[in-house]
Amino acid sequence: MAKVFVIPDIHLKPWIFDKAEEWLSKNEYDQIVCLGDIADDWNQGLNIGLYRKTFSALTSFAKNHPNMLFCYGNHDVSYMWEALETGYSDAARESVLYGLDTLKLALPPENIAFIHRIDNVLFSHSGLTELFVSHFFPDWQEKGDFNDLIKRINASGKTEMWCDVSPIWARPQDGDLELYGSFMQIVGHTPVKKTDHFGNLLTVDNFSTYHDSTPIGDQRFVWVDTTFRQWGFVDNGDMPETSANNRISDIRNYRTGDWVLFRISKSEGEYEYREGIVEIIDRYPDGFSSIDVMCKNILYKHIPLADVLDRIRVGIDGDSCVLPPRWESSPGKIMERKSCD
Repeated sequence: MAKVFVIPDIHLKPWIFDKAEEWLSKNEYDQIVCLGDIADDWNQGLNIGLYRKTFSALTSFAKNHPNMLFCYGNHDVSYMWEALETGYSDAARESVLYGLDTLKLALPPENIAFIHRIDNVLFSHSGLTELFVSHFFPDWQEKGDFNDLIKRINASGKTEMWCDVSPIWARPQDGDLELYGSFMQIVGHTPVKKTDHFGNLLTVDNFSTYHDSTPIGDQRFVWVDTTFRQWGFVDNGDMPETSANNRISDIRNYRTGDWVLFRISKSEGEYEYREGIVEIIDRYPDGFSSIDVMCKNILYKHIPLADVLDRIRVGIDGDSCVLPPRWESSPGKIMERKSCD
């Protein structure tokens, strides 16, 4: 069992470590995990002093907490591999490499990696996906257990890691990438306005900023209980957060081909009910989302999720789900059926 204090993406904000120290002095935690991306921020490429100050703060923090686990982020390894990236600074490369080398002297070697596992919770910069494992490590189950897979991933280099589905680049928050296995995963990388808990994914990158340095998120630290797979805000003490039922209301639940039951307005206060297959998923910049559904030969457009009453995932390649009793005689063929979330 471990209660873990999580430090999200830093991006040249050394004061985050000072703020973390304040909270760590008020409560006890079994472990600390930093999710990386120490380097780079908007319009700071020539501010070498800030790079040095940030890595100095990281190293001092690591010396004070030698049990800390550190996860490489894409902005960190881009300097190791000379891989161009948004915000990459040729002028700062020497300072970043020196900072990373100094960190290695402050922590045990095994504490610095791409992925760390505590119980059945994974910590990485952006998440371990099914596609990454199946593509780069298709035979791992023949070679050993899951911890062996973690070791192989942590020994990977640019060839494996510098791709969109890797644990330093993936964005499973969009709903287009499946997470690997049934692990709860704690990630940064994708800025959020507030800590986002969806399915088995907890996204905590809430210290990042817009181009003008305005904060994107609420800048709150979280803790994670790796035994009970619970989490909470550090400023709320030991009170765990409870996630709302997002089975229907979150657009990330939907795939084209899903079977949905929905309603359409007939008149004020009256509705008609339809069912059909999702054809199009629309996401708009202002946050509004809707789906287009084919019902027999009619395409119903821009159905808000509030009008979707139920959803059945009809998977690809025979990975299907049990239909509710009222749908057993509905049009459409489900060749294989098995329970699913």
